[in-house]
This record gives sequence, C-alpha cells and structure tokens, in this order.
Amino acid sequence: MLNMLRRTCKKIGETNKAFAGISFTPHDFRRICATEIVNGGLPIHIGAALLGHLNLQTTQGYVAVFNEHVVAHYQQFLNNRRSLRPAIEYGEVTEQEWAEFEEHFEKRKVELGNCARPYGTPCQHEHACIRCPVLQVNPKMLSRLEELEKDLILRRKRAELEGWLGEIDGIDKTLTFLRAKRIEAERIKQRTAVHLSLPHVRRPQD
Repeated sequence: MLNMLRRTCKKIGETNKAFAGISFTPHDFRRICATEIVNGGLPIHIGAALLGHLNLQTTQGYVAVFNEHVVAHYQQFLNNRRSLRPAIEYGEVTEQEWAEFEEHFEKRKVELGNCARPYGTPCQHEHACIRCPVLQVNPKMLSRLEELEKDLILRRKRAELEGWLGEIDGIDKTLTFLRAKRIEAERIKQRTAVHLSLPHVRRPQD
C-alpha cells in the first residue's frame, strides 16, 4: 500500500508541480477524512465514534481543533436538531434550573474520582462506589485503591475464620470490581499524547 501511494504521488507530481516531492501514508488519508467530516459540520463526538476513538482528545489531535471548536460544533448540532422540533418544546432556562444543573455535576465528585451517572438521577448504589459501573477512578487515587484492597483482604480472612459465607461472597464481588477499576485507572495513567505529524516534502530518491 505504501509503495503504491509513493508511485501515485510521484505520477501526480509529474503533472502537477504543487504536489512535486510530496508523499502520503495511508494514515494521512484517515486524518484528512477526519478533518473533512468535522469541519463539514459533523459533531466531533460522532466523528470520534466513526474513527473508533474512545477519547475526544484523540480526535482533536487528528483534526487540530480546540475546545471552543468542540463546543461550536456541538452547539451547531443541537441547533439543527432543535430546528426539527416544535418551538414550544424549548423554553428559556431559569436561573434556578441552571443552578440545579451545575449542582448535579458538583455532586458527582466522589472520593475516588467522578460519577458518570446521567443528569437528574440520584446515586442508585448508596455510594458503594467501587461496585458502581459508572464510577470513573482518578489515577491519582490508585494508592487509595490499594488501601481498600488490603482492608478487604483482611476482612475476608476474618470472614473465613468466622464462617461468614455471605460476607465472603460480597467481599469477593467487591474485590473483582476494585481490581477492574484499578486496571482501567492504570491504563488511563499510562496513556501518553501521540504526535501526529502532517504530510511533509521528501527528497526524491535517486
């Protein structure tokens, strides 16, 4: 594939001097496609899904957009959707409604990180956060997870001595969730920024 692109670029450069000496890789076309669809008005979060990105920051690196562009594209998407609905469905947001909206996100901040439950919904797990599938553990709290794991292991040993089978079953489930959360937090911690270079002019090979 790479050799085919080089040959094609060389042929184009022979007839169009603007492309003389320029070479592309297959990945360049993926980035060009990402830039075109996002700059063409597609919301960046949908573009991220099409590209298979789990994080919007990865897509931002592809299309070289900034936070204000993300907001602008999303606002454009909302405006287009709203134009298809009856105007009576959209009223002005009151100060009280906005305050409740902000308060919801403040209350999603928990000891181990952030709760990703939907807006307007209460905590359904009585703050048993380790077992909650929507808990997003902050990598800075990995040491706290280790403390919790040690405590659970000690509790399990006591439960074994006492024959508390129900307690053992519950602790085992909690340990399973905790270890899964730790793996995810460690994966996020190790994630590094990826430098995606632009196509550049290469000297023709003799």
